[in-house]
This record gives sequence, structure tokens and C-alpha cells, in this order.
Amino acid sequence: MHYLHIHSGVVTVCMLILSNVFMTFAWYAHLKNLFSLPWFGAALASWGIAFFEYMIQVPANRIGYTVFTLPQLKIMQEVIALGVFIPFVTLYMGKPLNLNFLWASLCLLGAVYFMFK
Repeated sequence: MHYLHIHSGVVTVCMLILSNVFMTFAWYAHLKNLFSLPWFGAALASWGIAFFEYMIQVPANRIGYTVFTLPQLKIMQEVIALGVFIPFVTLYMGKPLNLNFLWASLCLLGAVYFMFK
């Protein structure tokens, strides 16, 4: 029987994308959905969502650390975070897309270049 082997780097990226979706909702969705709730209620809801983020993020970083350096993992997470945040802020929160997202993305691409150089 043949087993599908997926490169650890691909697994890491996919898991970090998923964990960042949870992270983004944990950090910001309460601003839209739970704003009338006292802050501690929103914090508890966010912690509940963040639990799932950590259940994905911790193994993702452990897997990723076998093929990437720690600085590479960190900058990859930042790029993924922005890549997840842009659709979140525009599609979910209903905020307009502007050129600042492009400039921030270009700055991160420079950081990626230096970390993976």
C-alpha cells in the first residue's frame, strides 16, 4: 500500500493558514459580533476560538522547525497573517481594500527575501 507523502513545508504552511484563520477571528471578530458584550465576555469567547488556533499552530511550528529556521517560520507566519487578514477585513468586516495593504505586503516580501536568502 502506498501512502501519500506530503512535504513538511507544505503541511506547515497549510496548518499555519488554518491557525491564522482562527487567530484572526479570535482577535477581531468580537468587534463586529460581540461589541455589546462586556470586554471579559468577548475575551472568553476569543480564548475559546484561540484554543483551536493553538491546537493547530503549535504542531505546525514543530513540524515546520524540521525544515525551516525559527526566523523563517516567524516571517512566514507574518506573511500568512496578512494574507488571511486582508480577506477577513474586506469580506467579513466590510472594510474597503486600499493601497496600504499593497505597501505592507511589499514590505513583508522584502522581509521574506532576507529571511530565506
